[in-house]
Amino acid sequence: MQPTLTRVAASLASIVGLRMFGLFLILPVFAVYGQGLGGATPTLIGLAIGIYGLTQALLQVPLGMLSDRVGRRKVIFGGLLLFLLGSVVAALSDHILGVILGRALQGAGAISAVVMALAADLTPPERRTRIMAAIGMSVGLAFMLALVLGPVIASAFGLSGLFWITAALTLLAMASLALFVPSAPDRPAETASPRLSALLLVLRDRDLMRLNVSVGMLHFVLTGSFLVVPLILADDMGLAVARHWQIYVPVLLLSVLLLVPAVGYGERTGNQRMVLAFGMGLMLLALTAQATGLPGFYFLVALWLYFSAFNILEASLPSLVSRYASTSQRGAALGVYGSAQFGGAFLGGVLGGLTLSGFGVTGVFLLCALAAVGGLLATLGLGRCPTGEACESSMT
Repeated sequence: MQPTLTRVAASLASIVGLRMFGLFLILPVFAVYGQGLGGATPTLIGLAIGIYGLTQALLQVPLGMLSDRVGRRKVIFGGLLLFLLGSVVAALSDHILGVILGRALQGAGAISAVVMALAADLTPPERRTRIMAAIGMSVGLAFMLALVLGPVIASAFGLSGLFWITAALTLLAMASLALFVPSAPDRPAETASPRLSALLLVLRDRDLMRLNVSVGMLHFVLTGSFLVVPLILADDMGLAVARHWQIYVPVLLLSVLLLVPAVGYGERTGNQRMVLAFGMGLMLLALTAQATGLPGFYFLVALWLYFSAFNILEASLPSLVSRYASTSQRGAALGVYGSAQFGGAFLGGVLGGLTLSGFGVTGVFLLCALAAVGGLLATLGLGRCPTGEACESSMT
């Protein structure tokens, strides 16, 4: 990329990455550390993990449409300010309800779709894929770093320390926005995206809705499973929370063994529907195996299969959304996709917490396996990618 575009890509990727890192940071530790908060129950712990997904899901599209009217940078700054406020509220809270409120405020800064729209505004079409890839990679990197650093930070500074660090990183993201990201050029109102007409077309498109169901189920499983995986590592395997990174790092690195050939096959042959089905099937296998109460080593093998499946799906789904959606619908499609993604995270946390209270660890894994069945059925029902600009390059 040209130097200016490289700066824009790095800045926008850092904004999204720092924010998502803050949201992900509690995933590997909250099931353990949350028990020390006043009023904590498994149900409320699940709500605290997933509540950000509800406010994200509700506000992605409205904030995207607001940015069409008042400007992208203003909405992004306002979203980061809300995220900062939520981080401070959670850091100051010693009761589970305070943390839930803080997480809800964090999620209210629902700027992912706005950042994507700004990236599209600032880049020519022939370079847009690269900047979108950079932003997507920042989310993946944030997730991996959160799994590794979350346990280490929590053991050193406690749960409140995680939120204070998140607040500090948010200030860095705001500085990056102010210093390095230019304003988007003015556009005629009729070119603004997402428009209501495009949104309605997206909601009526069966294939796009199948992809939305798939990503919703994927993030349902993510938040649901992380209610119990840290407990298994700590209680059943006797691994101190500060050492959980010793498990996460190897399984994440080894997931590349399946991720690279699967994604490469999809790009090479254009048969990404098969890759999605493979990923969902692999996740279903891993969750079903974990539900049987596998001992030590075999549980870790199932965890590797789970992370491999998650990374395959997380890498493939956004690409398919951009290809199934026509150019005029792409912004609206990605907004709805983001809402489905975060909505799944909310439901996974809430229903996972309720299930943990009533049916224990096995029940949570079975619930997640049921969600994976729904995702698998959705991917199997996908039609062939429609012909046109969005699909000609890689699917037949």
